[in-house]
Amino acid sequence: MPSLFVSHGAPFTLDDPRWLDDLYAWGRSLPKPRAVVVVSAHWESAPAALSSTAAGTPLHYDFSGFHPRYKTLPYATPDASALGRRIAGLLGGAPVHEHTDRGLDHGAFIPLMAMYPAADVPVVQLSMPGLDPGALLALGRRLRPLRDEGVLVLGSGFMTHSFAVFHQPRLAAATAEFDAWAVDALARGDVDALSDHRRAPGAAVAHPTAEHFVPLLLAVGAADDPASAVSALDRTVLGNSTRSVQLN
Repeated sequence: MPSLFVSHGAPFTLDDPRWLDDLYAWGRSLPKPRAVVVVSAHWESAPAALSSTAAGTPLHYDFSGFHPRYKTLPYATPDASALGRRIAGLLGGAPVHEHTDRGLDHGAFIPLMAMYPAADVPVVQLSMPGLDPGALLALGRRLRPLRDEGVLVLGSGFMTHSFAVFHQPRLAAATAEFDAWAVDALARGDVDALSDHRRAPGAAVAHPTAEHFVPLLLAVGAADDPASAVSALDRTVLGNSTRSVQLN
């Protein structure tokens, strides 16, 4: 399996037919994974911890301000306890805590609803141990063996994540500049540049905080070749880049 970085979108993206079609087609273009491990921008906990691995665990609706119906959406995935044990073994050291009352958050379940709508693939969410790019790279490297076992390693964030651009459309030039920089850095496999993304052009606008960018480093760390990235999705929505990439 490849490793992926997906710009996951807000709940209302589930009403965007083009977005749904693009993600569904991407999922269909891949071998069906035996399971999925996802690291989302919306869960930071150190040391790294697991979501519930039980079948049918209710989702974690970690958002507000949207129509209440989005908090009724089901995505009951199969038992993932075997994957949870495998991840714990790969992380080594101290036991990995499983939050048995925490289901997938929207950074995980929204793209997976589009890619695997039948909810027939076991999924485990793994927390970010922090926002340091080096920590996410290292975590991706630890998870890399899963790819050979048919497990999809997925980092979920957003290529640019600016709320300011909603109110000041002129700032879209900065998010576009950052997106172009990221494409170039990925094409060169420049892990050092990606890790030092705060120095990138447009970074102050595109990522006022780091949590939506660093899941890309997880996908890069899990890849065999950091320069293998190809853009599976490439749209600009509300001034932000929804670029999502696949690495081998």
